[in-house]
Amino acid sequence: MKRITAFFLFLVLIFAGCSGKDENTTYKQISQEEAKEMMDTEDVIILDVREQDKYDSGHIPGAVLLPVGTIDEDTAASVIPEKDSIVLVYCRSGNRSKNASAALVELGYTAIYEFGGINTWPYEIEQ
Repeated sequence: MKRITAFFLFLVLIFAGCSGKDENTTYKQISQEEAKEMMDTEDVIILDVREQDKYDSGHIPGAVLLPVGTIDEDTAASVIPEKDSIVLVYCRSGNRSKNASAALVELGYTAIYEFGGINTWPYEIEQ
């Protein structure tokens, strides 16, 4: 009986350790309204992860370009020098921004917010 109790206690501890999710191990998905509010009230980096031609055809004012396929430690550091910077990530429809956000978290960035795509952005766009 003691072995069974010890075994179950061991399993509980294993599962508790595996399920404990650190808040900084993932990005947070937010609405476009929340992203706009953050842009207007906080010091943020707006990151467009599309390709250069798509960025040139229209982007959110103040956005910097970092195509998702080029994200690595060096390219990310060139546009996001501090790992704790607040970074708002978008693409065209929201698929690449999710991949880019996950990549940035893997590189150690701790304040990544993904807000979808510019194709539904209801606010100003510049060219």
